[in-house]
Amino acid sequence: MRIKHSLEVPQAEVAMEGAAGCKVRWLVGEADQAPNFAMREFELEPGGHTPRHFHPYEHEIYVLEGEGCVVDGAHERPLRPGDVVLVAPDDTHQFRNTGATPFKMLCLIPNSAASQKVTVVPECGLEPARP
Repeated sequence: MRIKHSLEVPQAEVAMEGAAGCKVRWLVGEADQAPNFAMREFELEPGGHTPRHFHPYEHEIYVLEGEGCVVDGAHERPLRPGDVVLVAPDDTHQFRNTGATPFKMLCLIPNSAASQKVTVVPECGLEPARP
């Protein structure tokens, strides 16, 4: 068993193309000998956002604090603390801070995601092919 406080984990800027005002902490992952899943904490500053993107793995989101939204394809869906989001494989998505304070969320992904491609979607649109 491993126990640590989230503030002990270094926070880093998300450098992926399309991200703005977005930081991440890798709370649990392979370095912790977690065999299956990684847990990350994202913090978006007011006006900040993740890239609009898709990837071939699912992930789960739990909103901790602040006001935000998830852009699901062409739809914006508001988010508040306590909301849970399941992002299915290849769903185009983006998280945005729509409030005046930091927007924080937990994001869980499979460890195998580290070796899988993430595709950033440009504003003109590049949606994954659907069967």
